[in-house]
Amino acid sequence: MLDLKPRTRVMTKEQIEKIHHDALIILSQTGVKVDDPLARQVFENAMGKSAHASVVHIPEDLVQRAVDTAPSSIPIFDRMGRPCFVLKGDKNQDAVFGIGVTNLHYHDPFTDKIQPFLRRHMGLAAGLGHTLKNFDFISTPGVIQDLPPETADTLGVLEMLAHTTKPLVMLISNQNCFATALDLCEHLTRDLSDHPFVIPYVNPITPLVLNADTTQKMDLSIQKGLPLIFSNYGMSGATCPITPGGTLALLTAELLAGLVYSQLVKPGAPIILGSLPAAFDMKHAGSFYSPRTLVLNLACAEMMAFYKIPHCGTSGCGNGWGADLLAATTLCINHLTSCSGAAGMVPFVGGSFDSLVFSPELVVYSDDLICQSRQFAAGVSIADDHIGFSDIETLGPGGNFLLSHLTGRHFRESQFSSTIWPFLSLDKWRNKGAPTAAGILHDKTCDLLAHLAIPEDHDDIMAKGEAFLASGCEF
Repeated sequence: MLDLKPRTRVMTKEQIEKIHHDALIILSQTGVKVDDPLARQVFENAMGKSAHASVVHIPEDLVQRAVDTAPSSIPIFDRMGRPCFVLKGDKNQDAVFGIGVTNLHYHDPFTDKIQPFLRRHMGLAAGLGHTLKNFDFISTPGVIQDLPPETADTLGVLEMLAHTTKPLVMLISNQNCFATALDLCEHLTRDLSDHPFVIPYVNPITPLVLNADTTQKMDLSIQKGLPLIFSNYGMSGATCPITPGGTLALLTAELLAGLVYSQLVKPGAPIILGSLPAAFDMKHAGSFYSPRTLVLNLACAEMMAFYKIPHCGTSGCGNGWGADLLAATTLCINHLTSCSGAAGMVPFVGGSFDSLVFSPELVVYSDDLICQSRQFAAGVSIADDHIGFSDIETLGPGGNFLLSHLTGRHFRESQFSSTIWPFLSLDKWRNKGAPTAAGILHDKTCDLLAHLAIPEDHDDIMAKGEAFLASGCEF
């Protein structure tokens, strides 16, 4: 191979097999609490024995059967039915990025005020993700605060549908709205199993609880033929063992439990697995991403590659008080290692204050960072036609390569310019009034929000969606 591609790997084959073995011990000996009686029945039918105190002990052969039947490749489309990307359960997956997720507040760049997340913010956030080319999909960016809970989720989905054609990762907080949200998507587009663009996101309750809301959402998603994300959130020292190894083993066991359930409901059901491993601050009782938890994110991705199951990891967002240096540090580590590692989906970009506040500026910053991370991960070539022997010989000692044949052929691809910040010498910077990097990011964000690229069918989608929901959601 004559391409130099930086790759981040954190586990050996023996280490992967150990974590797999440890997860099997947890599943078979400790077991998983399954809240919903119908979901427990699914496990009991497969194992030929009843659960004790709602706890299901999952044997190794059931795990292996699920690993063997789950698809290793899942194509994802946009709302118009066009191919977007393929999620692969191997180490050659290119990371794909999305904005989100379920923030309760919105950091308005025009006023610099933090306010409750409103319905109009849903459209702005989805439109921003649609406009920025380095984002591949949109995750539900907030929980709408100016609508009643019984309508907030469905109207939020409508705002997303109208403001982007990109694939949607759908998080529904109100269980009663889940079926209606899927019906809305189907009514406005087509049969969701045909060229799926909606990916429901569900999560268990760590540690080791398959709650009823989660299994019921899984049932309906599988029935609709949709790929779904089964992801867990663990805080080392609080909901998981304080050691990174213990956290990885426990979270892997939970993911395997979700995998088993999905394949018992329907063999071959498409599922994406992953973890959001976080640290827990014992002093301030809050969660955060640390360098060690970002290692666990990569380790989880490698575990999923071992199972040949598509992966969904962490965005690295949550640290920071907006688009600041504190947030940037974690984002840089996360995005760079996701692109050079085995990570698959990287959702939930844009949250700050422990993912309570959606920051458009952070989304715009991340778009630039994703671009640079992808260019880094793409690497360089050392093939003969990239060495330029003839140019070197012709120009000889003391020459320059500004007008050489090789420069003429490759100078465009060798140039990198930020999507946000211009290249300024000291003199040019002074002549422009000594602008700050934060100020330029702020102005860029406001300009983007003021000139969003909205889909042409925005008004039609909004009108049809409002009518559908007002009619009681009858096809």
